[in-house]
Amino acid sequence: MKIYADLPRVGLRQFITDLLVLAWIAGWIWVAGWVYDRVSMLAVPGQKIEDAGAGISGGLTEAGDKVGSVPAVGGQLQAPFDRAAGAADALSAAGRAQQEAVHNLAIALVVLLLAVPLALVLVGYLPIRLRWIRRAGVANSLRARPTGMDLLALRALTHQPLRRLVKVHPDPASAWRQAEEGAMRSLATLELRSLGLRGLAR
Repeated sequence: MKIYADLPRVGLRQFITDLLVLAWIAGWIWVAGWVYDRVSMLAVPGQKIEDAGAGISGGLTEAGDKVGSVPAVGGQLQAPFDRAAGAADALSAAGRAQQEAVHNLAIALVVLLLAVPLALVLVGYLPIRLRWIRRAGVANSLRARPTGMDLLALRALTHQPLRRLVKVHPDPASAWRQAEEGAMRSLATLELRSLGLRGLAR
């Protein structure tokens, strides 16, 4: 498998492009994390409401239990404390709900922020890069085979622009059919170099 081209200029360009893409992804991940942290700060009031409600509920419940132990009238005196404790529990639940809403909002914003940049990489850049790796890997393996020159020359005939082919030979198709070694070597080298790979050795 070939990750980078043999030709220094092409290989360096691919390496720098890969670094830029990684920096692009890392930058957007950092932005998403920053946004998540800032939005999560909106949950602080909800945390305070939850803590306050839980504290009030606990105090009222404890007071109600003590009042409820008073003989004869304890049950009647305890009822208002129990209702107030229930209201405090509702306040605490509202605080939790506010925190959950803020968390969901932060997650949604992170997803929206990362969706487009990652889609550009996954749909735009990555398929092109993987296609080059696959083609370069096949071409590199053909270069090492005895019949590789013939197949690479044929691939050049079917993929390379006509203006490049006629520079190699005035009638490249006839040269390939007649197995002219010089023309076939030049065609194979043309295909290899179009991928940024070294040509065939003389």
